[in-house]
Amino acid sequence: MTTGTKASGALGNLAQLVEQLGDVPLDRIRTRPAPGTATEQDVLAEREGPERRLCELVDGVLVEKAVGTAESVLAGIILYRLWMYLEEKDLGQALGADGFLRLMPGLVRIPDVSFVAWDHWPKLKAGTGRIADAYPDLMIEVLSKSNTRKEIDRKLRECFLAGTRLAWIIQPTTQTAQVYTSPTDYQRVGKNGTLDASPVLPGFLLSLKALFAKADRDPPGGR
Repeated sequence: MTTGTKASGALGNLAQLVEQLGDVPLDRIRTRPAPGTATEQDVLAEREGPERRLCELVDGVLVEKAVGTAESVLAGIILYRLWMYLEEKDLGQALGADGFLRLMPGLVRIPDVSFVAWDHWPKLKAGTGRIADAYPDLMIEVLSKSNTRKEIDRKLRECFLAGTRLAWIIQPTTQTAQVYTSPTDYQRVGKNGTLDASPVLPGFLLSLKALFAKADRDPPGGR
């Protein structure tokens, strides 16, 4: 591994493992296979198993992705808006919350929404490319209650090390966001602000107010 962390098997106790993974809640750390021994095949087995679990692979550990219905709605709206943009400007591929990306050998991440530019998109055929050997040019995370600050910080470091150019971290509880251009350089965007994906996606704008209004709307005719 090149992420600068110890192999899970070399750690002395569970507390050290949790800290290494970014203080991820214990209920999201899979113990089968044993931490330190998991592989990409285990990631796929969890996805294709009866419970259809989405897990990332970090230091030989399966870490279940934090999910929630409200967060899924927000990510779905963003993905839809992104695809509408790409219909006009065919710059690459967009992936949702089950888009596995191999950032480097032994490291598989699943952003809530990803954009991968054509210049490094791998040639995939249906049924053969279940984990893409690619990094997200634009990485978008919609935070869930069980996401931790340290977990997101580590994910940002890994993605930017792999080649990511821009990251949006969206906070549903405050309806705000952080826009990262490196693991440590970011700007806060308030609830009335607009996210701008330039220069990665020139002209792709996302109003936070409009996003949350769309997600929180009532059914036609009221409840």
